[in-house]
Amino acid sequence: MDVFRDQVEPILRQRCYECHSHALKIKGGLVLDSRSGWQKGGDSGPVIFPGALEKSLLIEAVRYTKHDLAMPPKAKLPASEIAILEQWVAMGAPDPRESVVALTKKGIDVEAGRKHWAYQPVRAATPPLVHDKAWPLNEIDTFILAKLEAAGLKPNAEADAYTWLRRVTFDLTGLPPTEAEITEFIADHSPQAHEHAVDRLLSSKAYGERWARHWLDLVGYAEQIGTEGKIFAEHAWRYRDYLVESFHNDKPFDRFIREQIAGDLLPAATPQERRANLIATGFIVLGDVDINAIDKLKMEYDFVDAQVSKVGTAFLGMTLGCVRCHDHKFDAIGQQDYYALAGMFRSTKTTFKTQHGIWSNVNRVPLPELPEDRAAAVEHEKSLAGWQQERKTFEAESKALADKTDADSKKRGEELKAKITALDLRIAHGEYFHPGKPQALAVADVAEPADMRLTIRGNPYALGDTMPRGLVRVAMWGPQPKIPAGQSGRLELADWISDAKNPLTARVAVNRIWQKLFGEGIVRSVDYFGTRGEKPSHPELLDYLAHRFMQEGWSQKKLIRLLALSRTYRLSSEASKPNGENRTSDDPENRLLSRMNRQRLDAESIRDAMLAASGHLVAPAGGPGLPLEFPNNISGLPIAPKSGHPQFSIKTERASENFERTLYLPVVRTGTQPGSARLRDVFDFPQPAQITSKRNETTVPTQSLYLLNADLIRQRAADLANDLLGSSGSDTSRIDKLWLRVLNRPVTEEEEADAFAFLKDAEITTSATAAWTELARALFGTSEFLLRY
Repeated sequence: MDVFRDQVEPILRQRCYECHSHALKIKGGLVLDSRSGWQKGGDSGPVIFPGALEKSLLIEAVRYTKHDLAMPPKAKLPASEIAILEQWVAMGAPDPRESVVALTKKGIDVEAGRKHWAYQPVRAATPPLVHDKAWPLNEIDTFILAKLEAAGLKPNAEADAYTWLRRVTFDLTGLPPTEAEITEFIADHSPQAHEHAVDRLLSSKAYGERWARHWLDLVGYAEQIGTEGKIFAEHAWRYRDYLVESFHNDKPFDRFIREQIAGDLLPAATPQERRANLIATGFIVLGDVDINAIDKLKMEYDFVDAQVSKVGTAFLGMTLGCVRCHDHKFDAIGQQDYYALAGMFRSTKTTFKTQHGIWSNVNRVPLPELPEDRAAAVEHEKSLAGWQQERKTFEAESKALADKTDADSKKRGEELKAKITALDLRIAHGEYFHPGKPQALAVADVAEPADMRLTIRGNPYALGDTMPRGLVRVAMWGPQPKIPAGQSGRLELADWISDAKNPLTARVAVNRIWQKLFGEGIVRSVDYFGTRGEKPSHPELLDYLAHRFMQEGWSQKKLIRLLALSRTYRLSSEASKPNGENRTSDDPENRLLSRMNRQRLDAESIRDAMLAASGHLVAPAGGPGLPLEFPNNISGLPIAPKSGHPQFSIKTERASENFERTLYLPVVRTGTQPGSARLRDVFDFPQPAQITSKRNETTVPTQSLYLLNADLIRQRAADLANDLLGSSGSDTSRIDKLWLRVLNRPVTEEEEADAFAFLKDAEITTSATAAWTELARALFGTSEFLLRY
């Protein structure tokens, strides 16, 4: 056994790299993803002295012997892991790791860097031979089974029908199956039963909504611009709705890429297509940008850096942000590559300076007008004219009363003053949010695109050589493209990323989809395919899927259908063998996929599932999340010189927000999420300023307290109880319905007896409605409801 590779490195990767690795963070100056890292140490010097446990700060930290030196900070390591680290240090801390990237005196050795597996061309892998030829349902299963057989392992049995249907419905739509859908699937005894269910889910609008939310995690989406002040991004919702339609209609992923990076530069056959192309470029501008920054040059460079990093992460699995200041420490990516891309985005108009004060704002682009826009504009103009006429009437009456001193005239004068003030706000609001002037947060090339100069340590005031715009060399297969005069180069970038020859794009895309369905990616470092990232557990399968994905027209629905109909996806998540032994001892991290990984439902699915169970989930409408249609939610209108931006403060909410899918609720960057969306803050909703491929799944006391005490949970439980009590039938049938709606399976005899006993005891001191409410609330708080098995 290789002690370091088999035992020590997995602990460091899982427990330490989050804060002490070049690819993620370098806290305290310490990195642990290389041998030289722990030898050099951090701010406190070397952390390991081979053979000397008591001198090694790493051992002292994991033992928690000192309060100010306790690592990891969240919780002490299990005793077994501490023992492994102690044994490793005691035996001399053997560490075979070396820098993978070959560096020459002249800088990055691109040719050597291309030898890394991720930069090799995608191969059309052939499914391997397996002994148990009856087990695979499709090609995916042969790749999985071959690895299991080679390791002497057997896959789990299949999950039962109810568990599979709940799993696939949540994974594909973010919603639970309905009673009718459960009944239909259980009654379908045909060999195509699973296919019927998957095809139905993929054709639903809910599928588009679910997978749009996954993509928004990669964008840094919010309806608020920056974190300084509450400046609304009133057109951000158009990008969200664009994503829903794109996923629902199965837009080819290569087209999806080109629209988001260079949609404004693509030809369009219709006004609708032109609108979609422009809205798609919201990918570039939606993110955390400090538009209030006094140093506008630094703001500009920071925003460009965010755009380069986002494109690198989302589409290529590259960490490019660190290359702003220096060549990549491990990958064959130099500052030349970073500034080649950065020049494209600096040649793109993404912010503008307002006419009011020194403030900036995210770029707006007018959208082609559609017939419905004109109709809405006509009606809106009528309303504006009516308000303006009403104001003139009130103002004339007010002037007529100006010289009168009697009490009634004074009282009426005050009433008129208040009405005029309210109308001023309504008119200013109506002019600002005029529906006849549709816009999107989008981009355009600047008037004079140009190459960008390298910055010294990222400082925009300390400039080095000019770097020609171009592509990342290590992932190229030919010469740099020629960028036409007067263009930024984004179109060439989009063409390169979406090209089937690109070794990264398809691999990264299919790996993300795999991670959403199976809980972990084939490459577990889903955002980082570089030399310090995880190696694929099934490299041939990854290439098979990537190649097939491209061959089938970059269709995400076809890929998801293939995965969801595999036997691997049907496996039970049970961690025990039939004889009672713990299955996890054979493959602790389930890298070989002998079982399905359990996943906690995300915040959106928890809230939406409660709404669906209660029968109060409304059909999606789309449109703005922030309720900006209410003038009292806006401050700073009308805009005065030097006053900056109008801002939002939610005082009035839409009544429908309590019953809409969480996707359509407002997302803000500062403070708690508003209204009924607050549940997101409790269940690991990603910070909108960050790019998040795989959300955290924490288990903390505040979650239990929220489920016990939150008004949202009580109201949904009460709605469900009232719906059950309002239905015909016996309490037995009501309990059956309750279990089907919440846990999506039939109630067991033991559970039914417990439920009846609970209701009987509760109804002694309270009403039947209250008793059923508490029973429903108890089910909402169970692990079985919160987990997807």
